[in-house]
Amino acid sequence: MKTDRMTYSGVPTPCYIMEEEFLRRNLELIRSVADRAGVEVILAFKAFALWKSFPIFREYIRHTTASSVNEARLALEEFGSKAHTYSPAYTDRDFDVILSCSSYVTFNSLSQYERFYPRVKAYNAQHREETVSCGLRINPEYSEIEVELYNPCAPGSRFGVMASQLPEELPEGIDGFHYHCHCENSSYALEHTLQHIEAKFGSWLPRLKWLNLGGGHLMTRRDYDVDHLVGLLKGLRTRYPRLSVILEPGSAFAWQTGPLVASVVDVVENKGIRTAILDVSFTCHMPDCLEMPYQPAVRYAETLEPEAVKQSSSGEYVYSLGGNSCLSGDFMGSWRFDHPLVPGERIIFEDMIHYTTVKTNMFNGVSHPDIALLHTDGTLEYYRRFGYADYRDRMC
Repeated sequence: MKTDRMTYSGVPTPCYIMEEEFLRRNLELIRSVADRAGVEVILAFKAFALWKSFPIFREYIRHTTASSVNEARLALEEFGSKAHTYSPAYTDRDFDVILSCSSYVTFNSLSQYERFYPRVKAYNAQHREETVSCGLRINPEYSEIEVELYNPCAPGSRFGVMASQLPEELPEGIDGFHYHCHCENSSYALEHTLQHIEAKFGSWLPRLKWLNLGGGHLMTRRDYDVDHLVGLLKGLRTRYPRLSVILEPGSAFAWQTGPLVASVVDVVENKGIRTAILDVSFTCHMPDCLEMPYQPAVRYAETLEPEAVKQSSSGEYVYSLGGNSCLSGDFMGSWRFDHPLVPGERIIFEDMIHYTTVKTNMFNGVSHPDIALLHTDGTLEYYRRFGYADYRDRMC
């Protein structure tokens, strides 16, 4: 079917719609950064893992990053290349499969390295044509992430090895360092982080083969200084010519590539607060909105701050938006519309492709929204439609 991209008329709701035009725009920019800076940029599955779109991705990038045995298998079996794998805690049950699906394995701690490196060494001895390169996650003890929930360098963090914990001579088989301390940050945050990395870990960097700068580099955001990023990466490679440099953003790939389209089911009012109840759930379908929290943009509506809500007149069309689960906190507000909302009306949540489809749940039996790709010719291709069997099978 074909649909109007401004209203998505005729599309049954709820539905995540990723637009191929915007996805390719992001991929082209990411590839240009990799080419200009002489680095590799790979896709982090934790933010986006719609495998039916991988044929498009493979036109622009070669590898992906995994954080679990399932993601590692997805990399090999669906993306067609072995994963750059990092997990806070590898288990005996999963590690052999992870080895067979990975080209890089990063350990979160020295104790995890000591436990599992003998198995890596034995694997490499048997598979000399496709050996696994090992690294350590380091903790630079610095981050510009404002939300503590998402800060992997907060005091007491479980992530990574601090410089004070590393021996002067790195353990056998450690080829690289990996860190992650950005979250939708600018290139200037990366500049400050690299200063801390070099100050704390500079004595080890010349001896390494690779350095993974992690994710959170939101290079596809409109105001991101891409030229500054390229300059930073070129400078890093000049200072450490032996290093292969890797970035693994998640959000940057799917940033502003499409919305979640919902419908109003009912409108209720309580003590002057009007709530439009939708056929989607913040708890089930947009959990980051409650975890962060942040209020998503709604097409054709004005996002209001609490003070603006207090100052609005009773005649204005101000609504809270409520989810369709029984959780009391499954709502957000407020938005100002230019007309009264009625059942059946479309509500379009902007920029809802990254960190949504990978985090949806079926609390309360609420079904996942459909997932579709809007091709450049206006044709809508459904990747997946969900029903009762998906809920039933998940619960057993």
